[in-house]
Amino acid sequence: MGFDLNKIQSIVQEYANVISQVSGVDVEVVDNTLFRIAGTGIYASGVNIDMSDEGHVYKHILNTGESQIIYCPGEDSLCRGCPNRSNCKETIEVSMPIKSDEEIIGIIGLVGSTLEQKEIIVKNESLYIEFIKQIAYFIAAKAKEAKEREISYTTISVLDSVINFMDQGVLLISKDNVIMSGNQSARKYLGISDVEGKKIKITSTGDLINDTLEYKLTLENKDIYAIGVIYPLEIKSDRYNNIFIFKNMKQVQADLYEVTSTLKTLETKNIIGGSAATTELKYNIRKVAGSKSTVLITGESGTGKEMVATAIWRESERRNQKFVAVNCAAIPESLLESELFGYVKGAFSGADPKGRIGKFELANHGIIFLDEIGDMPIYLQGKLLRVLQEKSITRIGSNQVIPIDVRVIAATNKDLKEMMHQKKFREDLYYRLNVIPISIQPLRERPQDIKELVKFFIKKYVLLLEKEYTYIPSSTMNLLESHYWKGNVRELENTIEFMVNMMEADGILDNKTLPLDFFEDISKKDSEVNDYYYNDDVITLKELEKREVEKASIIFGHSTEGKKKAADSLGISLATYYRKLREHLDQ
Repeated sequence: MGFDLNKIQSIVQEYANVISQVSGVDVEVVDNTLFRIAGTGIYASGVNIDMSDEGHVYKHILNTGESQIIYCPGEDSLCRGCPNRSNCKETIEVSMPIKSDEEIIGIIGLVGSTLEQKEIIVKNESLYIEFIKQIAYFIAAKAKEAKEREISYTTISVLDSVINFMDQGVLLISKDNVIMSGNQSARKYLGISDVEGKKIKITSTGDLINDTLEYKLTLENKDIYAIGVIYPLEIKSDRYNNIFIFKNMKQVQADLYEVTSTLKTLETKNIIGGSAATTELKYNIRKVAGSKSTVLITGESGTGKEMVATAIWRESERRNQKFVAVNCAAIPESLLESELFGYVKGAFSGADPKGRIGKFELANHGIIFLDEIGDMPIYLQGKLLRVLQEKSITRIGSNQVIPIDVRVIAATNKDLKEMMHQKKFREDLYYRLNVIPISIQPLRERPQDIKELVKFFIKKYVLLLEKEYTYIPSSTMNLLESHYWKGNVRELENTIEFMVNMMEADGILDNKTLPLDFFEDISKKDSEVNDYYYNDDVITLKELEKREVEKASIIFGHSTEGKKKAADSLGISLATYYRKLREHLDQ
């Protein structure tokens, strides 16, 4: 084990003095290299010298491990090689090995230099042997204790070096809960540059998250939540009792966000389109981005509601925080609550036994986007309302109330007012969400944006599909601009992707590259208009007027330019057309 008596030299010298005083003879102690560690009387001046040339009896003891009494020093066979054999002044020598775990770590030599001393030792031989044996045991114990202390300090020194390279926080804590050492990650997570010497209180919340216990750390009157493990240190030290390895909840949330986030974000400046509707939308995004109020985005499917939500995020002060998107229609009803609010181990049957952090907690200090909010079950709407009002959540299966700072942006393609009338959506939640309403017009009502969108998607898919593009004829572009686009921007993008795939080597995106259902939609729309409005029966003028107004709105669309054309086709002013729309079509 490598015991070094020299490291407890002062203690060994004290024991040598005790032996000398009790026995009345001189004493020396050597280590297992025959280096004199301690000495009394004639040996006091020879401490810290090498005894290997003259310590022949000691060499024999190192080989045999047995104590030895030399009654006639100089004449004994063990003294043959000793350079002082012919003029040896010793009259008797008692040598006792010092053993620790069967390893000889040194030898005690009791040496008489007069006949009187020899007589005393011989007369009380067994008493002296037992006495020296006890002293040898004490020295061995002290040596072992020193070695264990050295190992402990070495272990801690190595531990200190290792933990500084860990990305988890590590604290070495004393018995009285004082931080003795902490790595760089611990300082970062705790928000304190100098943690050594500070008192810390670590209390379990009882919640298991990611199969790890959650703790509340109280330090300098500040509470910090973390998940981690406390390990007792099996070393003999008054300074070190436990090691706490942890990550604060903010870091856990950040790590989880990095793993789960697949978000495509968009900044306001990158929203494509120069129509009046799109320009107003960009203006409204910038205007509301700085607010903390909830936003409700409405619009048909495919209009880009999530892109608008991310644009609000990117323009806001929370741009460097998390944006967490939840599609309420894509998650089964039975799982949506746990997905939003999280749960702890054993919360319900079938749950992940490790527990899980919910989306609201994950989005803390950032933005949560609740897409398709109209598909949220009615019972969960009440819980969501409570979260919005109280600004706190409770994980399923836990009693711990967690304060949160989250801005909520919701979106839907449904008529929430009609759902309120049908008792399918809570009125109080609607007004809580609809603080800032943003409506996205369908693509057919802003045809001025189509050309710019077409160019953008052509560039995107030509690059993606590694195609050579030449141009798109004006006749094809006109078809695209006048199309109804029931699926909005998403349908337009899919159409352009198809066209680029079908493009010939000449690189021309003409009518031949358009999908077949593009023309089927046109034929179907014309057929529906003709079938619906061709009728031999006589109808009232009011009904006829209603039908013609509706027919004009279908043919020319709902954009400002389309309404002007509709008014001209009906032979009325634009103001009259608007009034007829409100009267007949509730627009």
